Amino acid sequence: MAVEDNMSSTFKYRFQSPLGGLAADLTAEYALPGADDEFFLRVDRHVSLSLPQGVSWRDAAWLSFGLAAHAPDLALRNPQGIRVRVTALEFPLAHFRSEVAALAMDGWIRQELSLPDHGLRAVFDAEQRSYGFHWGEQPEPFSDDLLK
Repeated sequence: MAVEDNMSSTFKYRFQSPLGGLAADLTAEYALPGADDEFFLRVDRHVSLSLPQGVSWRDAAWLSFGLAAHAPDLALRNPQGIRVRVTALEFPLAHFRSEVAALAMDGWIRQELSLPDHGLRAVFDAEQRSYGFHWGEQPEPFSDDLLK
């Protein structure tokens, strides 16, 4: 099913842990690529991402990664292309790491476009009292394996 322009919606990512957890609210919309002069990042040949002004470079990178995990499915459904426009990424500083942006994007994409779960997850290591992240079938983020 190909997409048409839509209204923005918000996905609230939440992961509870003994440390309090991780959280982010991602508000976005999707559209067919247009001839506007809006700045965008090309995530895949047919998939692009527009970001709000002032977004951190780390958050931008992780948002791109979360979208890239779904790029093959999106390109298959939308050979004419698709642009995801993030209008807000909000989070409490005490409950956020930049990787959470990828998980929020993954959740938003699955919620809005009914795409399959690719296994992107946060985990809590009780022994280390820290968070870890699993990226499903995706190669390690930002490694040269992505270029192969």
